[in-house]
Amino acid sequence: MSYRNQPAKKSVKKKRFNRKKVMILMMIAVAFAIVIALSGYVAILFNGQKQLKANENKFVMDQASTIYDVNGNEVAKLEVAEGNRILADYEEFPIHLVDAFVATEDKRYWDHSGVDPWSLGRALVKDIIARSAVEGGSTITQQLAKNMFLNADKTFFRKGTEMSMAMALEERFGKEKIMEMYLNRIFFGNGSWGVKTAAKTYFGITDLKDLELWQMATLAAIPKAPSTYNPLKNPVKSLQRRQVVLQLMYSEGYITKEQMDEAYTVEYDRSKSTKSSSNSDSTYDTFKDYLIQEAYDKYKIEEDKLSRGGYKIYTTMDAKAQQIMAKTYKNDDYFQEDMNGEKMQSSMVIIDNATGGLVALIGGRDYESKMTFNRATNQERSPGSTIKPLLVYGPALESGNYNAFSKLNDTITDFNGYKPRNVGDKYEGEVTLAYAVKKSKNVPAVALLKEIKIKKGKEFASNLGIEFDKTDNNLAIALGGMAHGVSPLQMAQAYSAFPNNGILHEAHSIVKIVDYDDKEVYTYKGKPKQVMKPQTAWDMTQILKTVVQEGGTGTKAAMNRPVAGKTGSTQVSVNGLEKYNKDLWFAGYTAQWTAAVWMGFDKTDKDHYITMSSGGAAALFKAVMQKALAEYKVKDFTRPDGVKDPQETPSVITDLSLTYIPETTRVILKWTPINKQDSYRVFRKEASEPEFTLLQEIGNVTKLEDSTLIPGGKYQYYIIPFDLKTSKEGSPSNTVEVTIPADAGELSPSPSESPSGSPEATPTDDEQTEPSGSLNPDESPTEGEPEATPTPSEGGSTDPSATPESTSSNTSTPTATNDADAD
Repeated sequence: MSYRNQPAKKSVKKKRFNRKKVMILMMIAVAFAIVIALSGYVAILFNGQKQLKANENKFVMDQASTIYDVNGNEVAKLEVAEGNRILADYEEFPIHLVDAFVATEDKRYWDHSGVDPWSLGRALVKDIIARSAVEGGSTITQQLAKNMFLNADKTFFRKGTEMSMAMALEERFGKEKIMEMYLNRIFFGNGSWGVKTAAKTYFGITDLKDLELWQMATLAAIPKAPSTYNPLKNPVKSLQRRQVVLQLMYSEGYITKEQMDEAYTVEYDRSKSTKSSSNSDSTYDTFKDYLIQEAYDKYKIEEDKLSRGGYKIYTTMDAKAQQIMAKTYKNDDYFQEDMNGEKMQSSMVIIDNATGGLVALIGGRDYESKMTFNRATNQERSPGSTIKPLLVYGPALESGNYNAFSKLNDTITDFNGYKPRNVGDKYEGEVTLAYAVKKSKNVPAVALLKEIKIKKGKEFASNLGIEFDKTDNNLAIALGGMAHGVSPLQMAQAYSAFPNNGILHEAHSIVKIVDYDDKEVYTYKGKPKQVMKPQTAWDMTQILKTVVQEGGTGTKAAMNRPVAGKTGSTQVSVNGLEKYNKDLWFAGYTAQWTAAVWMGFDKTDKDHYITMSSGGAAALFKAVMQKALAEYKVKDFTRPDGVKDPQETPSVITDLSLTYIPETTRVILKWTPINKQDSYRVFRKEASEPEFTLLQEIGNVTKLEDSTLIPGGKYQYYIIPFDLKTSKEGSPSNTVEVTIPADAGELSPSPSESPSGSPEATPTDDEQTEPSGSLNPDESPTEGEPEATPTPSEGGSTDPSATPESTSSNTSTPTATNDADAD
């Protein structure tokens, strides 16, 4: 063997030694790890047993939370958990009921010992990434431990304690007993603790063996978020969550495809639910239910924790207003009689303009806490004409191109196949914007939305909190024709910006929540938003005030203080019943509060529709608001700094006519006067003249005679109304013309197109008695020389403040000008 080969042998021997050493070290490490793991397991188990023993007779005791009104006075308490629980033994649970909870909450429940390593590993990874305990990963046993002994804080220490107690529970009790305790313990919303209580609450079932598969899946869907997934409050979300549960049950092999499909779309019937055992006084029930939902949505406090946590909940409620509202809703005089065994329903919301705080609300007639669908907040109905100030008139005023006196088209109009109709099929040709609102005219609203564009209208309304579906892109939304509609809460919140100088506060019911140690744990921090110009808000308020005044559609809302508002209604779509209503609305406000009222049937059909007066919602608004505000100072709406009242622009004359009197070689111009404060400027142009000149300015008369004519001349005339009070001109009238025979013989006029048609015959004696002006060669039309004025443009102008455009053409004959045609 050579010298060169010797080191190689030594190296092989060394490698063998290193491998052996590594193996020994690894075995030691594994053994050490096992010892550590076992020690940790024993420590965790010991800690769990210790915690369990320390708390064996000290389960978390329920302490009712207290609700305070806006003045700090106690008004109600939330139900204590133990007050509404029906216990059940494991043998009472149908197998599929247990399967539903296992598939949904803990699919390896029957295999683990209180802690699921797979779920724990997944949760641990997410916790490490988030650098906090954000992922649950809790087994059913862990959930039981948390509900019985711990708080809901998401910390690593709390999670470790939860795991140790879960393992201790598994050591002491069997799986069936743990499942029994779990299903008796968990919260199902609507004041129901325990699955047997929930079955009675939602389905009227007292024997769990009578539950159908879809009902079991519905119950298993609730604990994830009781305020969101219970079928009484949110039937749609409940159904969606139920379908998830059924899919999980099918995936785990608990049910067949046929069973899943059969239970997938069964419609929930809320009439099967039973009454809660809570206090029979329902005065504050809607408010309590809303603040429970708000606490979860905004602060993630679950209902069971809020109810039994001993909290002091300070709210925005005006207790007296809430009491008056509840009492008024028990008075059948404000509602039509029951129709085919069903009550007419209604809901109402009052909001404080300055803060957005909910003053009072009610979700329906005979509303029962936790048991009734909240029509004030969760129901979406077509708003009818109450949407017009939010979607049409508000954004129009905001643009600066319109004001209360702007002229709008009010004639039967075909908008590319859409033909809106006014109530009673009454049309007035042309109306002001303010008048269209006061009379709740439909055609002007649709025409104006077309002008300002649907997109702009929706942007304005969306800033006020109104939600639109992606299909809401047609002109019908101007009249409330939306895919889903709005709730009274949304409507009240939106209108509250008008009396608040265009500032919107989010509607809310909670001011702060204080725990049993008097520590503030949650405080409302509002972010008011300027959603429109103060000028727009002021102008809209002045217009909406006319709605409740004589001649408006909302006169039944008039009360002993300044009030503004808008009515709304929708028609029944059943053949033969179109004259009846499906929904009645009134949204209105005083200087302090804004309220929205809805009335109707939950389901409108041939047997259930509104027969009472369309002013019913306005009357209910007044009945509540006038009494609720009785102790508040009567205040008018505050005028924002810098706003100006809109100036009325004189209307356009559309019926100027001309009659030639050959015997005296003169013409008589006639028209219909507009406003008493208007005077008129008459303009004339002879064919040889380059432009129209002012012929004469006269007072509020009906006709003018012109005898300053030359035989053989061709003359054109138009007039412009002039408001002496505001010094504003209207738009030019239609143009008329006449040709004077060279021999001053027969008339040969050729009038331009105008609503009046051909020149009128010689006026009668009666006509001669009307106020008139005259012009003859011996009279001067105005002081000084006649002022040259441009010719009115072809087709007229839609801007009331616009002046005629000039033209040097002698052959161009201006046509009749009519703002209504432009709309």
